[in-house]
Amino acid sequence: MSISRTTAWLIWVVASIFYAYQYVLRVMPNVMLHDIFQQFHINTTLFGQYTGAYYIGYALMHVPIGLLLDRLGPRKVMTVCILLTVLGSLPLVFAEHWVYPLLGRIFIGAGSSAAILGAFKLIRMGFSEQYFTRMLSFSVTIGVLGAIYGGGPLGYLCETMGYHAVIILFALFGLCLAGLTYILIPDIPPTNQQSIKADLLAVLSNYKVMTICLLSGLMVGPLEGFADVWGTSFLKTVYHLPEARANSLPSLIFIGMCMGGPLLSMLAEKSKQYWAVIIGAGSVMMLGFMAIILSQLPLSWLMFNFLLIGIACAYQILAIYKASTYVPEHQVGLTTAIANMVIMSFGYAFHTLISLVISQFGGPTKPLALAFGVGVIPTGLALAVIGYSVFLSLERYQINHEVTSSQPQR
Repeated sequence: MSISRTTAWLIWVVASIFYAYQYVLRVMPNVMLHDIFQQFHINTTLFGQYTGAYYIGYALMHVPIGLLLDRLGPRKVMTVCILLTVLGSLPLVFAEHWVYPLLGRIFIGAGSSAAILGAFKLIRMGFSEQYFTRMLSFSVTIGVLGAIYGGGPLGYLCETMGYHAVIILFALFGLCLAGLTYILIPDIPPTNQQSIKADLLAVLSNYKVMTICLLSGLMVGPLEGFADVWGTSFLKTVYHLPEARANSLPSLIFIGMCMGGPLLSMLAEKSKQYWAVIIGAGSVMMLGFMAIILSQLPLSWLMFNFLLIGIACAYQILAIYKASTYVPEHQVGLTTAIANMVIMSFGYAFHTLISLVISQFGGPTKPLALAFGVGVIPTGLALAVIGYSVFLSLERYQINHEVTSSQPQR
């Protein structure tokens, strides 16, 4: 389906704004933590389950929404998914029982999965293949700005307006965005799709793909456990930073990730050492968090550390790309969706485990409890670095063995 240049730019803007919008909803609990505690009288474990519930909806709906985008087109699917995120945010304002915000959080995660997948689809619809990477990087940059807005500025709005008013404001914005999405994105007639059962089984049974997904999942802690939820509480309690500063500092991780995408990609492409870059990124994040936990870094070093960790967080782009190289061309799209789904599902595990550890050691008001809880993150990174090192060694051994076997015997 051919579309005009103006339409292409308009639908790209809509997709990018949705990507940023879901990022704001994702990090909102980080800023509203104490308000949510007081309103619903919950403990740290329940709050961790609430924040992690986002990743249940996100992970479960990733592949189905990817299939729906192909069958029904992005206009209908993205509009419904934006409305789903709006619906999921309202229980924090209107509900009296905790189960409704929990279900709402799952709705937010489910709807948010259409943001990145919709961006993939719309960029391919509106732009030629040579501009795909460039336009996608711009979309990610806009999304990262949404994550930044979920830190300091969002905290300021909550202080001045009250967090209920902020939620309603963003819900109204979501309704407007859903309307624009339905109006601006052209309708695409359903296309016939072959059964994906065989392809799905092929990808899930590919041990190299699944190993990459699992090891990459162990590395999402800095982004999906610290930056989006526990970073502010950790900095206020362990580093005794004022609330405004504690709200804004984790945003440096998102800024670093925005820079890290092109930097790590360029480094890997130039050196042809994708695994080495991924292992290096994991090592940087692991050492960075060990320094944050085991010592009291000065503010300038803390800021530099977060920026460096954010750059390393862009490893996901390389990992998903490498996973796609182990399957035939017609399975690349499905592999990308499954890889992203598996990696993001580890967000729930990190949120839940960090919350359990914090509760076990006295709750979020205890510096030692937060230090032990955040310590889950470098532990996962260490396991991933070891796992990737073993994976790289086995792959090199296999390649050398195949080369040796193919050489004629003398």
